[in-house]
Formats: sequence, C-alpha cells, structure tokens
Amino acid sequence: MSDIKMIEAAAERGRGVVRRTPLLSSPFLDEIAGRRVFVKAECLQHTGSFKFRGGWSALSGLPEAERARGVLAYSSGNHAQGVARAAALHEVPATIIMPKDAPELKIANTRALGAEVVLYDRAGGEQREEIGTRIQEERGLILIRPYDEPLVIAGQGTCGLEIAEQAAEEGITEAEVLTCCGGGGLTAGVALALEARAPRFRVRPAEPEGFEDTARSLVAGAPVPNNGPETGFCDAILTRVPGQLTFPILSRLCGPGLVVSNAEVRAAMRAAFLRLKLVVEPGGAVALASALFRGAELEAEAVIVTASGGNVDAALFAEVIAEAD
Repeated sequence: MSDIKMIEAAAERGRGVVRRTPLLSSPFLDEIAGRRVFVKAECLQHTGSFKFRGGWSALSGLPEAERARGVLAYSSGNHAQGVARAAALHEVPATIIMPKDAPELKIANTRALGAEVVLYDRAGGEQREEIGTRIQEERGLILIRPYDEPLVIAGQGTCGLEIAEQAAEEGITEAEVLTCCGGGGLTAGVALALEARAPRFRVRPAEPEGFEDTARSLVAGAPVPNNGPETGFCDAILTRVPGQLTFPILSRLCGPGLVVSNAEVRAAMRAAFLRLKLVVEPGGAVALASALFRGAELEAEAVIVTASGGNVDAALFAEVIAEAD
C-alpha cells in the first residue's frame, strides 16, 4: 500500500527527470471564484499530464530484471503516454492498449513515444482487461495499472509534495485542494502527501456530471459504479468505479466530491487559456471548473486546483476557445 515513505522514494527517483510544475494564479480567476485560486499546472508535465509521474515511478521502481521484460498498460491516453515515455527513457519495450475512439492526438503521441499501440472497440463492448490479460500471458510483460497500483499512486503523490512546498512559499496555511478524479490515483496520492506535509489542507475530488462515481461513493461509504459507458467530453477521467486501492484512501482523507457540467468545464478551459495561457484538456479542467463555479460548496479562502492534463485535439480546443461565455 502506498504511503508517505513510498511517495518520498518516488520523488527521489524522479529527481532531475520529473518536472516541478508551477503553481499559478490570476486576479481574474480569483474574481470569478470569489476566493484565491492557485492552479497546479500539470498540463506542463512531460507528456502533457501528471501521468508521467506515475509512469516514471512505476518503471523506476521495478527490479531491473523485471523491467527488462517490457511493460504493458491500458489507457485512454494520458497514462499511455506517461508509461510510453518512461519506458523509452529506460530503453525497455512498452505495449499500450487504447480504445480506438480515444483522441487522435493521444494515440499518435503514444506511438511517437515508441510504444506499440493495440486498439480495441470500447463502444462495441470489447474489454481492455481481457485483451491485456491475453497479451501479458503471451509476452510475459509487467502490467502497470493506471491507478490501482501502489507505485503509480506514489508517483502521483509527488504532485502533492510539490503543492505543500509551493503553498508554503505563497504563505498558504489552509486550503482546499481540488483534484480532477477518475480512478483516484492522483487524488489518493495527493491526499496521502498532504496528510503528512500539509494536514490543514483538505482534498476534494472533482468529476463531470454523469460520471460522479467517486462523489456518490463517498456519500455511500462504499464504491458505487456509474451505469453508463466510459465515453464522454471529459474522456481522461471517465472511469466506471473508484479503484480498490484508491477508494479507502479517498474515504479516509477526502472531503465531499464536486460535480460540474460540460459547459462549466468548457468555460474553465477558456479561462485557463485566457488568464494563465494554459492549454488544458476537458478532463484536466474539471477541478478548475469546480473552483470557479461551485464556490457555495467550498469553505476555504484559498483553493488549489490541479490542471491535470493538456492533451486535447487542436480542433476541439479551437472550438471551445471560440465560444462566448
């Protein structure tokens, strides 16, 4: 199970490799939110998302003999790219299973990073886990899960260590930390890091409407799955149910979940671009949307949000930016 010692070890292994992304602010965002808003720009991380942290942690944490066999991952895009890049840096092969309806940019980038991409028909009912099990058994690869993996959670937790350090530099002693939440790897890792380094901070998972499995699960006290397909505007964080490893951490450490509409996500993407000059993908803008439009559900005078990814197709981004608020 991941803990602060594993997170600190992951940070040490990532020293000089994983970027320390900036914590940004804008008076325009503060005005919209009615409080101070700080944005942890993980869209500027290697491969365009926080997922490189977990990918690097997992690859660097494997025994050399196991790593040399090659790795396998399944992902709609950001975990794919993070693992592919980490594998390339370690000079080991990577095979990535991706849905064929994933954003074209994410598929193209994963291939460009040197991974073999195996596409599957998510809409037609094919299961990535079944395909992955077959490939893993055939090739003897090491599976790196996108969130239910202790080394991955530890890697994502390094983002929390940086948030604690950077918040202290800004003089922030209390805050709510809003994280874009799918399976819960980032949320769990950040919560564990802040429990140790900034215990007066409270983590709040943020999700899009119709896919708020984490918010409902936290209310119920047990995992409550989404019933619909794992496809939608915020593709990067659409999971059916919180992870088996992540949910106990979220249940113990996190405050209530926050839920926003796609329209609010689009507005947050525009705000990030206009006020911070950041390109943020839909799934990566959910936490910022929560800060801007769910103020009545927040308590702290300062909020820190993760802009967790920036891998958005150019045509979609141009469409969103051209819209009027």
